[in-house]
Amino acid sequence: METWTRPLALGYIRARVVMTGDEIAAAKVGLAAFALAEGLALGTVYLEHPHTAPAAFEALLDEIRGDNDVWAVVVPTAQHLTDGGLRMMRRALEHHGAVHLMVAATTP
Repeated sequence: METWTRPLALGYIRARVVMTGDEIAAAKVGLAAFALAEGLALGTVYLEHPHTAPAAFEALLDEIRGDNDVWAVVVPTAQHLTDGGLRMMRRALEHHGAVHLMVAATTP
């Protein structure tokens, strides 16, 4: 019997200065629900803080470089994209392989 493994997705959340712990936790739950609905296995969720950016995004790229099984990166909303926006983030991810960028929701 053949077993099916769900493709691996990593999460990325850009915390705003005004974001509470509960909002961050809710964003993580939302990413997990989205990944499950899309048939993905959610791995590490990287949390970017304004005062350390872009450290979490660089760590995410390091994981992608070290793991050829990463299929996608999921962000909660478009507001969680890196400062360079969708195009820059997609280009950075695709530079490291065929990694898809997915936005879980269209509203903040």
